Amino acid sequence: MSDNDIVPDESNPDAADLPEAANDAKSAPEDRATAGPFDATEANPARPYVDLGGLKILPREGLHLRLEVEEGTNRVVAVGLDYAGSTLQVQAFAAPRSSGLWHEIREQIEDQILKQGGQSTIQNGVFGPELVAGVPATAPDGTQGLRIARFVGVDGPRWLLRGVIAGEAIQNPAAQAAVEELFRSVVVVRGTAPMPPRDLIPLTIPKTGATGGAQSAAS
Repeated sequence: MSDNDIVPDESNPDAADLPEAANDAKSAPEDRATAGPFDATEANPARPYVDLGGLKILPREGLHLRLEVEEGTNRVVAVGLDYAGSTLQVQAFAAPRSSGLWHEIREQIEDQILKQGGQSTIQNGVFGPELVAGVPATAPDGTQGLRIARFVGVDGPRWLLRGVIAGEAIQNPAAQAAVEELFRSVVVVRGTAPMPPRDLIPLTIPKTGATGGAQSAAS
């Protein structure tokens, strides 16, 4: 997220009124299997994906890909995508076969943000219930404000794909549509090995360098 994402802390929006859903219910667009985000069994094998192990990213012009590495372990824990003046961070988690994780995890994210003194609003978006949050941050001039981010999640077959969107896509409709389409194009490779729910699906550094306009770099 850039400094432009910091807005003055002047309001305290209430959560939107949304239908109640069981915490273990799956949350996903009705057309997820055909429009994404995709399971590995649903992806087009002819597409030139960048293979990151647990995730596959479809390259496109103007897309910059970053691998977010955990200090100490050197484990890749997230993929950062810079696109359309925005950032999209994606992570995939193992989930039960018949139930979802997003409703519960979304509530936990909101609770953490509020404990930090931030603000949050729950709204219904193209992927289902999502969180628009303002996290306390300091601008370069020293003023206090909120760094705005949008938290989205989709429950798939035995996985949850979580995205954090910031930048132009927060307010610019064209950038928003572009980033939402980028999130839709992500493929999750859950694998067949048993994994406890909530565990990160392992990510790997691609064997080949940048392809198809997408650049990769560890950071």
